[in-house]
Amino acid sequence: MSSPIYVALDTPDLDRARAIAQRVHNHVGGIKLGLEFFMANGRHGVREMAEIGLPIFLDLKFHDIPNTVAKAIQALRPLEPSILTVHAAGGRAMLEDAKAAAPTGTKVVAVTMLTSLDASDLTSIGLSPDPHEQVVRLAELAKSAGVDGIVCSGAEVAAAKAAWHDGFFVVPGVRPANGTTGDQKRVVTPRAALDAGASILVIGRPITQATDPDQAAREIEATI
Repeated sequence: MSSPIYVALDTPDLDRARAIAQRVHNHVGGIKLGLEFFMANGRHGVREMAEIGLPIFLDLKFHDIPNTVAKAIQALRPLEPSILTVHAAGGRAMLEDAKAAAPTGTKVVAVTMLTSLDASDLTSIGLSPDPHEQVVRLAELAKSAGVDGIVCSGAEVAAAKAAWHDGFFVVPGVRPANGTTGDQKRVVTPRAALDAGASILVIGRPITQATDPDQAAREIEATI
């Protein structure tokens, strides 16, 4: 079984992203490329990263009217990413159209609540201040819309899995026990996230900002 760790290469520098991926490729299961990388390097950059031979998680978090999201995903079909993200808050029709537009074999996962948010942030945008309630509600929406899974923090993944036993659960905001949290507010360790039901773990800075990314990836892998 491949590693559940997807390394988040959040950089506009293609050469740096490639270098890190090549160093850690034996200790991770895939590469996550987000907006920062995609806006700087586009589809060409994604193709270059795919040549390393690891699955590509294209984390662009689409959130727009259903037709626009469907057309955007159709435009990405030639890249054949393993995983794509959309925002669950885009609603049922958007989720349904996103899944229909995705390439066969691409998992479409719905972002529930960003790991940089906490209860006070939910209140400030007019939502219930309970992260568990928000995540479970959106997990149930995503399940009924036919997408493959959700993105949620390790603090909520157990509750989401209880509501969706066969869902695919992406857990970002994962930090080793001795790691710093940075701008993440709801963090867990890799082992705790997997024990709670995570399918894959997204880990960025603890690996990419380490003096030796390969050693950091090995040490995290050893804990799971």
